[in-house]
Amino acid sequence: MGSGTGRTEASGTVRRRVTPEGVGVVELDRPGALNALDLEMVRALGATLHAWREDSEVRSVLVRSTSPKAFCAGGDILAMRAAGMRGDDAAVRAYFGTEYALNAAIAGYPKPYTALVDGYAMGGGLGISVHGSAMVVTERAVLAMPETAIGFFPDIGASHFLPRLPGAAGWYLGLAGTRISGPAAVECGLATHYVPAAELPALEEALAGAGGEPDAVLARYAVDAPPSELAAHRAVIERCFSAPDLAELRGRLAAERDTGDGADSVWAGDTLDVLDRASPMSLEVTFEVLRAGAGASLADCLARELELSCSTAREPDFHEGVRAALVDKDRNPVWAARV
Repeated sequence: MGSGTGRTEASGTVRRRVTPEGVGVVELDRPGALNALDLEMVRALGATLHAWREDSEVRSVLVRSTSPKAFCAGGDILAMRAAGMRGDDAAVRAYFGTEYALNAAIAGYPKPYTALVDGYAMGGGLGISVHGSAMVVTERAVLAMPETAIGFFPDIGASHFLPRLPGAAGWYLGLAGTRISGPAAVECGLATHYVPAAELPALEEALAGAGGEPDAVLARYAVDAPPSELAAHRAVIERCFSAPDLAELRGRLAAERDTGDGADSVWAGDTLDVLDRASPMSLEVTFEVLRAGAGASLADCLARELELSCSTAREPDFHEGVRAALVDKDRNPVWAARV
């Protein structure tokens, strides 16, 4: 594909083109599923990045969504549940292995890689954005690693990037699965730039024409993010989620709740309620994988996550969690540990 053609090519739900200035533009185009990544999309993204890596005419990469609601709402969890329930370990390993290889390729990409997050970016959506060189969010962005609510654990390299966020924020996001805003994502270090949604079309146009130098364009359009919903709770998050184990973490939250002292007390009680609704198995696995990942390389984290993903896909809690969230949608999972 020559860089001067301006031609858009499609592979199912992934569209790609190269601008005359040498910017490879990838558009996620599965709006009906909020761009949830099925295996075809993961393979298409991986093949595109591999081809552009060696193409001297491609100087940088820009990833965006055609959906007004989501950048990417996650991975194909329904397919993984079905594969796990029928004992198809090969299908589970093929999907997660391919997805994690894509995450690693993005993290090690030799050219600028910018993701524009406007709307939902959850689970696998963070895997194709946070590992790049720049991640732009707007006030409409909603980010989360919500896996403990469905009997899974934060994967896609989250065991590497979450424990490295300041103030134990990553432990909070990984264990509680909290949805956060664009400003909060910048504040805690997940995102690199904040741009108002009204400016996003102009930013996209400028980036598409920037060739291999997106930094200057990003600096021109980015503004300081407003105070986020996390700002008032940063101290209590660090106090509670820096605990050495889950029991101590719960104890610290209970102590904060029982003080009855304003917003932190309410927050602690609400957070305890969230943990109580999560899969106990998932909380244990998540705590251990974050602890192991805190001092490990991304490659080691992804390798560990792959083995855990393959084993977790066979777990009754995963099957039940996805049933309650995405199949029957009753939001009332009955976890194996509580039967």
